Amino acid sequence: MTEKILAKKNLVVRHSALELIEHWAIAISGLVLLFTGIFELPVAKRYYIITVPGLGWSADFITSLYLHYAAALVFTAVGVFHLIYHGLLGEKGLLPQKGDFAKSITVIKSFIGLCKEPPMHKYLPEQRLAYVGMAFIILMLILSGLVKTYKNIYAPDMSHTVLLWATWIHNIFFLLFFLSFLAHMAAIALRPNWPMVRCIFTGKVRLDYARHRHALWLAELEPAQPVCAAASTDTTLPETCSGLAAEPMPAPAPETHPAAVETSQEEIWPPKA
Repeated sequence: MTEKILAKKNLVVRHSALELIEHWAIAISGLVLLFTGIFELPVAKRYYIITVPGLGWSADFITSLYLHYAAALVFTAVGVFHLIYHGLLGEKGLLPQKGDFAKSITVIKSFIGLCKEPPMHKYLPEQRLAYVGMAFIILMLILSGLVKTYKNIYAPDMSHTVLLWATWIHNIFFLLFFLSFLAHMAAIALRPNWPMVRCIFTGKVRLDYARHRHALWLAELEPAQPVCAAASTDTTLPETCSGLAAEPMPAPAPETHPAAVETSQEEIWPPKA
């Protein structure tokens, strides 16, 4: 497990380098698919997109199609790798849990000050719901795209009905993918989520932020305070080897966990501007 606390740096490793590569590969190839899919429509000349520096090729259908295929190959390969790799590792942190919808409502209400946000695990409930929704959108895009690609390369005489269905499905989920992307950007723009921007690039978040908002996750990462036998409050006098009672030893004062002290001294998060 790559997750670990870097106490001296006030950071927590949230994502590994491999996970960051997966994220950015999906994000960049998805954006290329988004734009090249639009460029395959007769819009580049009509809306003067070709006049934008570097986009002179956007009116060329074949160039847009080849770029679309290249991005689709990366998009599909990374998606399949993500599913198999993390599935084999048994990672289920992003899978929806019972009560996630109700908890998401609570989190949204906390953003506007109607209630206090409860302590969370590594992923927020709305992140788990969004993950499954995006996974379904990506699956439908890949399947419908494969049908269209098969028609273009191997079966130019494919049934018109099948092609029409594949095209409609591809276009509908293309729109849903675009709306999901906008929702993702909007979520990052919310002030409570600003500390997560660092994680997108480095895989790390601030330790004080994680303790405040993801207390359940931090509780799993921080080692439990060891229990010392000498700290027992038992007042019975132990016997020595000679059978005589030993001198009573005063019980040491209970130690306070460093994490608890630090947490109690934190300012309300997020800090006021």
